[in-house]
Amino acid sequence: MINKPRFSINLLAPKYWLTWLGVIILYVISWLPYRLQIGLGKGLGLLFYKLVPKRADIARRNLSLSFPDKSHSDIETMTRENMINTGIAFFETGMAWWWPTWRVKRKMHVHNLHYVEQAQAEGKGILMLLFHFLSLEMQARIQGYICPGVGLYRPHNNAVMEFLQTRGRARANKYMVKRTDVRGMLKALRGGDICGYLPDQDYGRKRSVFVPFFAVPDASTTTGTAMFAGAANCAVIPTSCKRREDYSGYDLVYYPPLSEFPSGDDELDARQVNQAVETAIMHAPTQYLWVHRRFKTRPQEDMDDYYR
Repeated sequence: MINKPRFSINLLAPKYWLTWLGVIILYVISWLPYRLQIGLGKGLGLLFYKLVPKRADIARRNLSLSFPDKSHSDIETMTRENMINTGIAFFETGMAWWWPTWRVKRKMHVHNLHYVEQAQAEGKGILMLLFHFLSLEMQARIQGYICPGVGLYRPHNNAVMEFLQTRGRARANKYMVKRTDVRGMLKALRGGDICGYLPDQDYGRKRSVFVPFFAVPDASTTTGTAMFAGAANCAVIPTSCKRREDYSGYDLVYYPPLSEFPSGDDELDARQVNQAVETAIMHAPTQYLWVHRRFKTRPQEDMDDYYR
């Protein structure tokens, strides 16, 4: 279990000064009017689109693989919008970490909370499936005001960023556990907690199966969702958080719990998880984290790399 870390004088060492400078700038910007921050994010995203071609190429390739029926023009439009949304997400991190409670609550719109309430009434722990939407930091903050939970995370290599992200993400929630702390996650679930889990990236071959994701027939997909659900006898509830197109706030949506899950068939379970991811993405396709190399692991090591 990782509680909110305490500040240490070591965090002021010269090697962290540039990090602190960037953090201070982001903190000041976080107090600006929301729409102004959105505008700044759009500008930053356009810079990403033009000046960071490697990331744009990854997003473009993922979108082309996932939506082969889309025209070249459509894919390019989606790639551009995705990079713009990536820029906005940079400033949303500051909002999620430092906005006062009243400001966050004014922007949140919650849908289908009854799925969570029903599972809690049955005394179950909840494995909350979070997907890598670009508003994920805001989702963590909003989620904490509805029903605080336990977050699974990967420690940051930079000590200052580790200090800030852990405090920011735990601000409205209970505590964090490292993604390698399986025992800690199971203990929380068996105790009736809500635990966030992200099953939608390519984590390599270990504890994975190759099943369809959109039009890609063999996407490496973790079996961790079924492992946690089976060991803890909990409800598995997918959720997503998207930014409204009119910038009036964020829609936090809970989807029906996965049925007959786990089934005992890893491939069948992974397919069901990927279908839940697809359903959520289709509500806001360009607000998803397409810059991750989702299809980097192939079933056979000698198969062509999708990203070459």
